[in-house]
Amino acid sequence: MTPGSDFLAGSFHGDAHVFPLRVYYEDTDAAGIVYYANYLRFAERARTEMMRSLGVNHSGLMAVDGIAFAVRHCSADFLAPARLDDRLEVVTRITELRGASLGVEQRVRRDGADLVRMSLRLACMTLAGRPSRIPATLRADLNDYHNKGKRLK
Repeated sequence: MTPGSDFLAGSFHGDAHVFPLRVYYEDTDAAGIVYYANYLRFAERARTEMMRSLGVNHSGLMAVDGIAFAVRHCSADFLAPARLDDRLEVVTRITELRGASLGVEQRVRRDGADLVRMSLRLACMTLAGRPSRIPATLRADLNDYHNKGKRLK
């Protein structure tokens, strides 16, 4: 698959990956408002599709490189609710790339307005749970994407 060729994976816009989604009944509480923990699920899907769009899938990282990414830190500001049937987008930006971790900013938006803003630190680790450096090829892909975004600002 060519990076970015799967329409279900979202698309790149400058320094951001944009992942579209719709709010389903299963995402909401009894009042039809998105349950707060589901924003973390939306963000996880968006990060996974961003990586897939870069030509990397998590099952391959585990099978070939013996590594996985885990959320080390997450902070979230909930600014406004999303509701049943809303069309949303998750905007993901890599903010920092280190030897064994990366910083990510994610925003869940509706009609251009931020509903939730998240800041995350993802740690690269072995399948045994020990810290691991990000593989050189993946690091190069992430670095190219991260630097491309900085040039486009």
